[in-house]
Amino acid sequence: MSDDVRMGGFEILPPVVKNLLIINVLFFLGTLVAEKFGVDLNAWLGLHYFSAPDFHVWQPLTYMFMHANFGHLFFNMFALWMFGAAVENYWGGKRFLVFYLITGLGAGFTHFAVFALTIQPNLSLINAFLADPSFANFENLYNGLTILKEMPAQAQSVWQQTYLNLLQSPNDTTSLNEIAHQVSLFRDNYLNANTVIGASGAVFGVLLAFGMLFPNSQIYIYFLLPIKAKWFVVIYGALELFYGVTGTQEGVAHFAHLGGMIFGIILILLWRKHDRNYTQNEWNY
Repeated sequence: MSDDVRMGGFEILPPVVKNLLIINVLFFLGTLVAEKFGVDLNAWLGLHYFSAPDFHVWQPLTYMFMHANFGHLFFNMFALWMFGAAVENYWGGKRFLVFYLITGLGAGFTHFAVFALTIQPNLSLINAFLADPSFANFENLYNGLTILKEMPAQAQSVWQQTYLNLLQSPNDTTSLNEIAHQVSLFRDNYLNANTVIGASGAVFGVLLAFGMLFPNSQIYIYFLLPIKAKWFVVIYGALELFYGVTGTQEGVAHFAHLGGMIFGIILILLWRKHDRNYTQNEWNY
């Protein structure tokens, strides 16, 4: 692959990047307008866990056009233009759009694949109690629910009091059924609470593509410090992995960013293999 952007026919704002910028801005404006009428579009268009009550089939696509605030939108769109323009000029609009959407979908999938692993112990305890609302299962739930320690003190106190009440009458079926109803609502809120929004996953895919297509191009960090694109991508990917594993920078979907990069490199390698095979077959013909 060339280390330089192809300048012949180069467009500063190629059509797919331009339209993605417009769509993202329109979604953001729509979110602001909806808020005035008390409608939370993030609840409808942000990506929820697949088994959450608020999950809808369109969310794996729409989530990547939603943003939390202007800063979130600005930096994603700036990066999309900065790296995406060169990639689209190199690949063409059709391939670039397919790449952008697949890496965005892959980012959401990766985030919730990791989420599923982390919540599985808690979810298993919750589901076991709901399947059989017995005192023994509630005791297992109360003692094993790791997220209980992360709840506010008032919520912890409610759980503790419920347990103490049941301890006095462990065979009270009416109380157990009522508690099961509350636990069911708790599970729904627990699953709904994790919502992903933003173009970051797809943008990280585009950054990965830029680093692979133009590895020796210079990127200026804070517009001052030069670094080759390939090293910038490697360092950024390592940081995202570190932040994701350590749980730092709460509220940032680091595994979604990594997912965009992982799906991006897989897609690029598949395309490179296909392109080589196509060229060889064409030559042999």
